[in-house]
Formats: sequence, structure tokens, C-alpha cells
Amino acid sequence: MDISQFLSLLLHELSNLEFVEKVDFHTEVFILKGRVFLQKKRFLQVYFNELTGTVAFALIEQGKRVWGVDYDKGRGWHLHSVDHPEAHENINPPTIEEG
Repeated sequence: MDISQFLSLLLHELSNLEFVEKVDFHTEVFILKGRVFLQKKRFLQVYFNELTGTVAFALIEQGKRVWGVDYDKGRGWHLHSVDHPEAHENINPPTIEEG
């Protein structure tokens, strides 16, 4: 998937969520970085690298990750659960629509 496909899918799904206040994304050739600002002073940090296939979503609250789901070639897909946000729990590949 390329950056434009990833961003299009992501924006489509985010547009259906009432608790999203605004988004701020930036692209750097083959990398997308940004934040999805949510209610209650939370944000979802987003990272996508088209070349490596790396994907990361992290829910940040009071400057700390409280949840996340990531993919990299070393660990594969893994979850940082609400109960243990520093742990890496292997999971099946999710879709943006499931997120």
C-alpha cells in the first residue's frame, strides 16, 4: 500500500467517528506522520512508512502511550494493551476499518 492509499483509507474511517476533533498529517516522500486529536485531550499518533511497511498507532494521554498497535518486520503485528502498554502482544494483522 502506498501513502495516498493509506491516508485515504484512514481519513475515510476517521470521518465516521464523532469523537475525532481534528487531524494533522505530514508526508515526507514515503513516510506519513501525524496526529488525530480526540476528545478529552487525547490524541492518536500515526506513523506509516511505505518502503518498510512499518505502521504504528499509539493512543497518547497525558504524554504517555496508553494503547497501541504496530507492525515492523522484526516483530510483526503486535498490540500494546491498555492493561500493559509497554508489553508487545503478538496479534493477527488488523485493518484500518477494524482499528
